[in-house]
Amino acid sequence: MMALMVHLKAVDHLRGKGDRIAKVSFRGLSFYSRVVENCEEVANFNETFRWPIASRLDGNEMLEIQVYNYSKVFSNRLVGTFSMVLQKVAEEGHLELTDTLIDDNNFLIKTSVTIEIRYQPVDRTAGVWSDGELLDVPDDRDGFFTFESDSLLSGHSHGSGSSPGRTLQGSIPTFRKAGKGVFSAMKLGKIKSSRDDHKRGDEPAVLDMDDLDRKAIRLAGTLEPDTISLASVTAVTTNVSNKRSKPDIKMEPSSGRPVDYQISITIIEARQLIGLNMDPVVCVEVGDDKKYTSMKESTNCPYYNEYFVFDFHVPPDVMFDKIIKLSVIHSKNLLRSGTLVGTFKMDVGTVYSQPEHQFYHKWAILSDPNDITAGCKGYIKCDIAVVGKGDNIKTPHKANETDEDDLEGNLLLPEGIPAERQWARFYVKIYRAEGLPKMNTSLMANVKKAIIGENRDLVDPYVQVQYAGQKGKTSVQKSSYEPIWNEQVVFTELFPPLCKRLKVQIRDSDKVNDVAIGTHFIDLRKISNDGDKGFLPTFGPAWVNMYGSTRQYTLMDEHQDLNDGLGEGVSFRARLLLSIAVEILDISSPEILCSTDVQVEMVSNISESATGKMEEFFVFGSFLEATMIDRKIGDKPISFEITIGNYGNQIDGVNKPSSVRRKKKDAENEEEESELIQNSSEDEAEEDADLVSVSTTPPMKPVITDRNYFHLPYFEKKPCIYIKSWWQDQRRRLYNSNMMDKIADKLEEGLNDVQEVIKTEKAFPERRLRGVLEELSVGCSRFVTLANKDIGQSGRTKLDRERLKSCMREMDSMGQQAKQIRTQVKKNTVRDKLKLAQNFLQKLRFLADEPQHSIPDVFVWMMSNHKRIAYARIPSKDILYSMVDEETGKDCSKVKAVFLKLPGKKGFGPAGWTVQAKLELYLWLGLNKQRKDFLSGLPNGFEEMKSAKAGLSLHTMPPVSLVYNMKQVFQLRAHMYQARSLFAADSSGLSDPFARVFFSTHSQVTEVLGETLCPTWDQLLVFDDVELFGEASELRDDPPIIVVEIYDQDTVGKAEFIGRTFAKPTIKMCEEHYGPPRFPPQLEYYQVYRGNSTAGELLAAFELLQIGQGGRADLPPLEGPTDSEHGPIIAVPLGIRPVLSRYRIEVLFWGLRDLKRINLAQVDRPRVDIECAGKGVQSALIQNYKKNPNFSTLVKWFEVDLPENELLHPPLNIRVVDCRAFGRYILVGSHAVTTLRRFIYSTPDKTSNNWATAAKLMNGYMVLTNGGSQPRSSPSLSSRTPSHPTGDIIVNMDTEPLVRKMDTVVKLDATSDTVVKVDMTEEESDKKKKKKKKKKGEVEEEEETDERMLDWWSKYFASIETLKGKLRAQEAAQAEAEEREDLEIAAEAAEPDDLLLKGSKTKEKSKDKKSSKDKKKGHQAADGTDNEPVKSRVDELVVYNKELESEYGTFEDWLHTFNLYRGKAGDDDEHALDDDRIVGRFKGSLCMYKLPLSEEITREAGFDPNMGMFQSIPHNDPINVLVRVYVVRATDLHPADINGKADPYIVIKLGKSEVKDKENYISKQLNPVFGKSFDIEATFPMESMLTVSVYDWDLVGTDDLIGETKIDLENRFYSKYRATCGISANYSVHGYNVWRDPMKPSQILAKLCKDGKIDGPHYGPGGKVKVANRIFLGATELEDENGLKKQTEEHLALTVLNRWEEIPRVGCKLVREHVETRPLLNPDKPGIEQGRVEMWVDMFPMDMPAPGPAIDISPRKPKRYELRVIIWNTDEVILEDDDYFTGEKSSDIFVRGWLKGQQEDKQDTDVHYHSLTGEGNFNWRFVFPFDYLMAEEKIVISKKESMFSWDETEYKIPPRLTLQVWDADHFSADDFLGAIELDLNRFPRGAKTAKQCSLNMIRNEHELPTISIFKQKRVKGWWPFAARDENDDLELTGKVEAELHLVTAEEAEKSPVGLGRNEPDPLEKPNRPDTTFLWFLSPLKAIRYLVCNRYKWLIIKIVLALLLLIMLGLFLYSMPGYLVKKLLGA
Repeated sequence: MMALMVHLKAVDHLRGKGDRIAKVSFRGLSFYSRVVENCEEVANFNETFRWPIASRLDGNEMLEIQVYNYSKVFSNRLVGTFSMVLQKVAEEGHLELTDTLIDDNNFLIKTSVTIEIRYQPVDRTAGVWSDGELLDVPDDRDGFFTFESDSLLSGHSHGSGSSPGRTLQGSIPTFRKAGKGVFSAMKLGKIKSSRDDHKRGDEPAVLDMDDLDRKAIRLAGTLEPDTISLASVTAVTTNVSNKRSKPDIKMEPSSGRPVDYQISITIIEARQLIGLNMDPVVCVEVGDDKKYTSMKESTNCPYYNEYFVFDFHVPPDVMFDKIIKLSVIHSKNLLRSGTLVGTFKMDVGTVYSQPEHQFYHKWAILSDPNDITAGCKGYIKCDIAVVGKGDNIKTPHKANETDEDDLEGNLLLPEGIPAERQWARFYVKIYRAEGLPKMNTSLMANVKKAIIGENRDLVDPYVQVQYAGQKGKTSVQKSSYEPIWNEQVVFTELFPPLCKRLKVQIRDSDKVNDVAIGTHFIDLRKISNDGDKGFLPTFGPAWVNMYGSTRQYTLMDEHQDLNDGLGEGVSFRARLLLSIAVEILDISSPEILCSTDVQVEMVSNISESATGKMEEFFVFGSFLEATMIDRKIGDKPISFEITIGNYGNQIDGVNKPSSVRRKKKDAENEEEESELIQNSSEDEAEEDADLVSVSTTPPMKPVITDRNYFHLPYFEKKPCIYIKSWWQDQRRRLYNSNMMDKIADKLEEGLNDVQEVIKTEKAFPERRLRGVLEELSVGCSRFVTLANKDIGQSGRTKLDRERLKSCMREMDSMGQQAKQIRTQVKKNTVRDKLKLAQNFLQKLRFLADEPQHSIPDVFVWMMSNHKRIAYARIPSKDILYSMVDEETGKDCSKVKAVFLKLPGKKGFGPAGWTVQAKLELYLWLGLNKQRKDFLSGLPNGFEEMKSAKAGLSLHTMPPVSLVYNMKQVFQLRAHMYQARSLFAADSSGLSDPFARVFFSTHSQVTEVLGETLCPTWDQLLVFDDVELFGEASELRDDPPIIVVEIYDQDTVGKAEFIGRTFAKPTIKMCEEHYGPPRFPPQLEYYQVYRGNSTAGELLAAFELLQIGQGGRADLPPLEGPTDSEHGPIIAVPLGIRPVLSRYRIEVLFWGLRDLKRINLAQVDRPRVDIECAGKGVQSALIQNYKKNPNFSTLVKWFEVDLPENELLHPPLNIRVVDCRAFGRYILVGSHAVTTLRRFIYSTPDKTSNNWATAAKLMNGYMVLTNGGSQPRSSPSLSSRTPSHPTGDIIVNMDTEPLVRKMDTVVKLDATSDTVVKVDMTEEESDKKKKKKKKKKGEVEEEEETDERMLDWWSKYFASIETLKGKLRAQEAAQAEAEEREDLEIAAEAAEPDDLLLKGSKTKEKSKDKKSSKDKKKGHQAADGTDNEPVKSRVDELVVYNKELESEYGTFEDWLHTFNLYRGKAGDDDEHALDDDRIVGRFKGSLCMYKLPLSEEITREAGFDPNMGMFQSIPHNDPINVLVRVYVVRATDLHPADINGKADPYIVIKLGKSEVKDKENYISKQLNPVFGKSFDIEATFPMESMLTVSVYDWDLVGTDDLIGETKIDLENRFYSKYRATCGISANYSVHGYNVWRDPMKPSQILAKLCKDGKIDGPHYGPGGKVKVANRIFLGATELEDENGLKKQTEEHLALTVLNRWEEIPRVGCKLVREHVETRPLLNPDKPGIEQGRVEMWVDMFPMDMPAPGPAIDISPRKPKRYELRVIIWNTDEVILEDDDYFTGEKSSDIFVRGWLKGQQEDKQDTDVHYHSLTGEGNFNWRFVFPFDYLMAEEKIVISKKESMFSWDETEYKIPPRLTLQVWDADHFSADDFLGAIELDLNRFPRGAKTAKQCSLNMIRNEHELPTISIFKQKRVKGWWPFAARDENDDLELTGKVEAELHLVTAEEAEKSPVGLGRNEPDPLEKPNRPDTTFLWFLSPLKAIRYLVCNRYKWLIIKIVLALLLLIMLGLFLYSMPGYLVKKLLGA
């Protein structure tokens, strides 16, 4: 067992008298010694400490001994520290020494320590690594740490002080020097020895794979070759050394830029609104925009179906913070605002983060903001969608929705949020702020000072907190830069919240208008966790830093937006101390406040230390190079300033109030006296106090680099800056973030590599992915080890603790999952697993973002003339130092290329792309006491220059500048080969590109190539005598980056910027050999960026060659002249340019389309030029473009030399020129085909002959029952097929189950022609049918649909049902697949036996899900063979919920369309405006192949050599076509009128002809059903682009375009998919499914066979047809309209056509009869859908027989019905009125009913007065006539919206009959008692008697059997009336006996009835008791009634009682006399 032993003997020269204790630390594990009491000068410890260690002692590990003054009460005070490197111990195993300590300011003190160290390695050898062997490969640091995790057996394995990886940074001095004793050199931070070269000089810097493998294996035996990063495409990403960090390529800030958004909200209906008899209106609010629905009268479940659209043009952040608020208002009208029923709030970001950016048909729960105890106030059903530019939303199909009325299951809430949300209080406590800027001009201040005589701070701050649409403000603190508020703002919201961000803003209160000083957003997702072990949102108390515009106060601040939180802040504004807590409310407690208004209350102050201990931090920076300074600022001296917070800011920094210095002193004064005691000498005591920060570099005049840029002549003298600052020490937060960021960076780089490997089709991407996952899991476990320390640090908040826990959990599980997935990565699963790994990446980035700030970010400003010009912002965590390597920031002590940019809005657009300056900057930030290492990462070979003022204490002062006395001379060779897909910068749509290469202070330019987007410069740029400072070896691993900028040369004015990219050169030192594997370098692609968008790719290679003693002669020779003055151009040398081989490119010229005018002149004689790699071909000239835009010669070819490597193929350029008179040519437009891969011709593999696909499609058995079931695949067949390619294959489809009564089971034998039939007798199949019927349950009435009843719409609706079923099935399948994947992962983790259980459970779950769905879908047939609902007897077509093009690859099967561009490319994000640049289209195709071509192709029969590879394509002469356009309907149109509706009509354009259907516009409808067909004759190719537009009709003014869609008919017409006329599923000659094509199926089949040179078709007996070598079976009989049967081959032919894709070689899927859904777009709102149109197009060539008449698809006319409702009686109606005289309860009952949406057709019965029992007798009839659409189950109403409406609007509403019971009042309003609503399609059967009638009939509606009045026609029974009581519960308020009778309009005419009790067919008068007459009309009767009925018994009782009383009285009265008489005996 290895161990390290330390014997601590004594500590001498201590000062003072006291108790001492020592702490000895190694590898993160510390031991404390015993306390030595009361010692003076010497403390004798004499103790031994032992560390058992599992891994070898590394020479760079550290031992640290700290000596403290011990105190029982206070914390121990550090006397000094001794730390040493254990190299000597590792080598020799034993060491004794005495050495001095240093204090925490790194000063030597006299105190010394004496120790002895022993180390016993296992094999008794010491010293494993020597210094020289450490190689540096960047990406496998983890390799060193793989063993580290078990290094200490005690489990505390923190990588302490310096991990072995540290040597890579060379921070530990080496010990090969003689002199001064080893130990003094071992003491860190004392002497900076010039380090020896500890890196191997000859190791290559960019490595090949095998090279890396070897290296890795040497480095760490455990590493796999997968874990090493490949050199990626952009070489910059491979960061070879550790002294430089990667530059960021993307320049422009993306946030803050306004974008187009459209929010569309459909309010469908509301249910269960609380309140009696209300008139609800829904108000939809987005941000500040409000829109209202119409008002529905007296209903609790209004149906609206109204669509609202809100358009915004704002930055994304602003958009996603907007609140969508839906509120229901009761009885709002012009005069009064109405009362609020309830509201629902959610922010836009929540909707946008949903799948498809939308909620569809979901129910929003309403709650009352004024009474949080109230519970749910009702539900609104709505759709909400948020569309940004370029998002396309897939709306679920909008056909007849069967309303999913399951409210609870479809709530409008994101996944994972519970339905029952609770109320919670959000407490935002605002304590204080500091560092505020001036918010007033000094002039004003001076005036004030003169008048008032006091100097006050120029800012009056208050804090405003905004959340969920509510604002709260603190009080204003007058005139204070450091205001203290101590207030809290309290919000009451539902929890979990649907609003993600809380906005905290410091504002300056001003009399005119308040301005924001700074803004901070808090994302609630980052400060809470919703998992099982999660926590409620909590934050702080912590400081948040606010950034914004620069601090100088100006009246008009141009960057004010930055202070409002838009865009990246360019300067520190202030910091604010706040905390957030959330408390869930217990609503039942009585003292709770009911309203949700914002409260502001006072809170108590918090202590200084609550946010952490104040520490002194030190920032050091060195400017190694400043180049590429924009020439506009080049004439004045320039200096750079670095600031952190307000420290270092000299122009407009701290406006110090008097309190600041005092506070700083307070923070330090506890330590101050002690410091004086322990410091050894006076001068050192005061030294550090004078360390004045130097935050700016001395001004210096720039020098010209070239025409565009300047540089600063820093050369060997590099200026430095340093700043001291005080912050709370919260480094732990940043450390954890850094660790996660590093893991994430490594993961991202690895994933990019994997994608690159996949993209470039290199071998073994799965290996690399496995390596990446391995790295990830190691990183995660390393994080878990490291993060769990410093737990007791002061200032840790609850969030810190909870975040740490959840991060540890997440990282741990991520590591586990990564391990698992790693085992599952196979060649075929790489892509899926890559997706999973990308999810990890997102999660890591989310976790790494620390919500609680600590140290503010560092800003670098370039100053000229005391003005701030350009800046860079560097997050402080990136440069933060830590002893532990993983925790260090990624740019700490490294040289980083920093690009400065313009602040704020100036940086948008072109201005933001030009670099203002490029700095090579070195930064270090850490605690002042860790300062000793701050220079460690600088390139070696410098001397420090101190400032002269420093006096004695020079050795601890930071340098003011560094002088490099070593310089190396290099030659840089830039091999600029070519660029492709560049940005079009000229109006011609091309550019004149040249590239400018910058390296250090040099720059050179390639030549300008005119008019191209794909320049091949093929030019070598040589930079001679490039001087670089620093050690040669370091430069070799660490070259500076090269910047390449590409410009467009303009004849006048400045060259225009196209884009920029970065590269790293390959370096050869003078002693290295120029040869493989590294030289000559390979060409690589570099991505060119312009702002944030890509602007092309550059193919180039760069090498940097050191010039040694022998001068340039030693360098590899250059071919060609090397005249240093701009001589002839040198080409890229042979070894570097790609190897070429000969290709032939054939071009098919078809035609040109839609050419726009050029300079107002028409294009008349165009020609196409094709060019590739300098060779090319021209098309024939089109003589007259107007007459015929097609080319006369179809195919031409040219030969060209192209690189062997397909990825390096140059682009092919297509240009169209117009030939004008006098030999002038004008460029019309151009197109660059960037990749030719899809056009490479590969010879067809003769042997396979499509058998594999055939096998896939074939099946062994097919069972043909009525359903024509889907075949199940059988393994036997597929395995046998390929081995017998000679046999014929039989394909069977039973197409007409109705015709053939015999069910056939066909057994297929793939190898022979025999068909074995097994016939079942009639009886058996009958039995089957009967079974089916019984199992169908209720639906027996649905007999077979009558043929005559069916129309095209039946077919359409049936198809839509199928489409929905398919979508559902897809979803289910997807869910199942995901479940399966989870199971797999679980499987690997779980024991085998519990897996079985799990598996069965999940299966059961999914089964349950399915079964419940099936129940919903209604009656599924029970037979296994027939899963379709039985009604699918209707023939169907295919409904695509997208364009047909996307299904069939835009019909470019042989004819491709190339868009021609002209004009400058738009810079709007990602070139969205490219559509405006399209000036026409070239149609044609390309085919390229290597020469020579194999013989057999050309030898085939009928090979036409003129056509090359384009055999058998049709001719391109003009052709006349009849185009028939069917437009079914449009959905979700964008409203065009003020009322939020539109009046749409259709316009169809094709060439010159235009059809306007204006007179048939549909009034006020956003989902119009057009049902129209239009015929247009056209001539291809002149008229081939069909435009279908939807316009909005306006009474006055022009009609507006809503949206349009364009269809290229020509590609469809010529496509092999045969898109001219869709093939239907069945053939019939009459009825709704009539065959539309003039060619019959047999003719089509014959033609296809002939064109494809296929044998067939041969029709055989018994319904067989043979095509190629397939045999198809089908029906042979056809029924005509008279019901006669005749023989036909058409069914057979159609069977083949429907399965044409199974035919070998020529098979493809033919276009079926279909309806496609196309998005409507509007040019004014590019990229945002304005609605969709459902349509299809048929085309018929005119030279063929004419087609039949168009199919009638006109909308179904609603059928007229009459519903007669007889109200017989009511019972148990609650009694509302009290009688005046008698106080008895009674009611004057009447019943009201209506059917249509509003109450305008309401009907009332007469009143049954004075019912005392709740019984009422009416015998009253309501009659409701209505129009009804059977297919959609909707009632159609047409009515004028208001008096001013021009025409009627059509509404469709569900058929619901509403019956209400009321109590009539004479003088006041009638009282509403109860209601019931019956959906006429599905309502519960009435009860037979009043007794059986109960509330359950409504409550359990879903479970009870329902009936439809449309099927039953007549129903009678009792139904309950219900209303809600105060507690929101349903209560029974009465029962009604009613009879419903439905008759059609014809029947109603035959047997009319009267309303009420009128003629005809009158009802008899009800038999009502007499009291219903009013008592004051006939008082006697009423009194008699009262006496007789109600009070009869009472009166009898009273009479009896009176009698008794009288008798008693008489008794008492006569008793005495009687007694006297008795007694006296009288």
